[in-house]
Amino acid sequence: MKGSLVIAAASAALASAVATPAQVEVRASNSSSGSTPAVTVKGNAFFAGDERFYIRGVDYQPGGSSESADPIADVASCKRDVAEFKKLGVNTVRVYTVDNTANHDECMSMLADAGIYLALDVNTPKYSINRDTPAESYNEVYLQSIFATIDSFANYDNTLLFFSGNEVINSDNNTDCAPYVKAVTRDMKQYIGSRGYRKIPVGYSAADVSSNRYDMAQYMNCGTDDQRSDFFAFNDYSWCDPSSYQQSGWNQKVDLFSNYSLPLFLSEYGCITNERKFEEVAALYGDQMTPVYSGGLVYEYAEEGSGYGLVQITGDSVTEKSDFQALQSALTNTPAPSGDGGYNANGQPSECPSESDTWEVTDFTGQQLPAIPIKANLYMKQGAGKGPGLTGKGSQNAGSASTGTATPGSGSVTAVASNTASGGGSSSGSGASASSSASSAGQSLIGGDLGLGPVVCGAIVLFSSLFGAALI
Repeated sequence: MKGSLVIAAASAALASAVATPAQVEVRASNSSSGSTPAVTVKGNAFFAGDERFYIRGVDYQPGGSSESADPIADVASCKRDVAEFKKLGVNTVRVYTVDNTANHDECMSMLADAGIYLALDVNTPKYSINRDTPAESYNEVYLQSIFATIDSFANYDNTLLFFSGNEVINSDNNTDCAPYVKAVTRDMKQYIGSRGYRKIPVGYSAADVSSNRYDMAQYMNCGTDDQRSDFFAFNDYSWCDPSSYQQSGWNQKVDLFSNYSLPLFLSEYGCITNERKFEEVAALYGDQMTPVYSGGLVYEYAEEGSGYGLVQITGDSVTEKSDFQALQSALTNTPAPSGDGGYNANGQPSECPSESDTWEVTDFTGQQLPAIPIKANLYMKQGAGKGPGLTGKGSQNAGSASTGTATPGSGSVTAVASNTASGGGSSSGSGASASSSASSAGQSLIGGDLGLGPVVCGAIVLFSSLFGAALI
């Protein structure tokens, strides 16, 4: 990416794109239950009201990435699976792909009635940042899609959080994609604020790559408040039963992040190298980890040929595997901790990492980020409109690339650099289709349902389950 961007003079203020209260249309919440109070961030923890909130959940994408289906738009399957979630005793499900044109009221209501929150990835196979060409794929067509997804879910009380990306950085030679992940996070936070929605947490789900995991965590927590993530998560398969807090290396990660000032949790866990007994559950919700960690999500609910599934789905029937009973037992025997878990209420932002052999962010350092595409500013005032759903033409080659940087003032981006529009882009997602379709939408690096498609940021990268589970 070095030298690929031309720094242009600042030409517009993002502050001018933020809607005034009179311009904001705030809809009533669609959630029908008081059992899922809106969750907020305080210090390095989540809180539901005055109670510390721990994520105790599963990753949920029946059919896997190949079908690109929306599991919470299918009322029948949702009803079937919510019953299983209640048996497991989870309070959160992570969904990797949704259709932002579909109606989700019934399923979100069923989840809310069961006391279950949604952690949602906003990217889809066709609408995501391309790791090979991040500048070009960060465009207004892409942002229109993810903003439309925010519109679809912001008014449910049990929308817990949004993931701006999943395992975008998976090695040392593509860390230069990081500024675009951070820019998307910034844009999502500002869209939520400009549209008058409640402050739904926005953050990133990282690959557990030991050489740059900490750098990425620091990077997503540095800069001004509008640039910083609201949380940081990573996918961790380093505890393989039989193991322990020390043997797995979890103690070292707790020490490493002991002064981290954002909520931290595992967006995927559950090694299958040996029999899964989920002994790590006791550690994850124990007093050694709760000052730093806020729980985690087990990969994954439905078996897709990778061996990670807790249940086998055949037609309308669900068969619980031994892993299901093991997790159910582990959660039952390890209730959510009481009290505040020793959280840090007054942490400070991180220092942005310096360039190194394992961190290649050079074009954008410190507080400078890619400028939001000028056309996307209109969404801040006018809303995103109807999304492209799962059948749109895609965004990776569809819009104008950002050609400059945005430099923040005190707490907000104050300038947007000029862009050069390219043909074919539109707010309806009608630009040229991506060069080839990605076969996985935010799916796990570990998952066995991965196709050999292109490498796409925010979708997920190629990995064979033959390589084992640990990525440390």
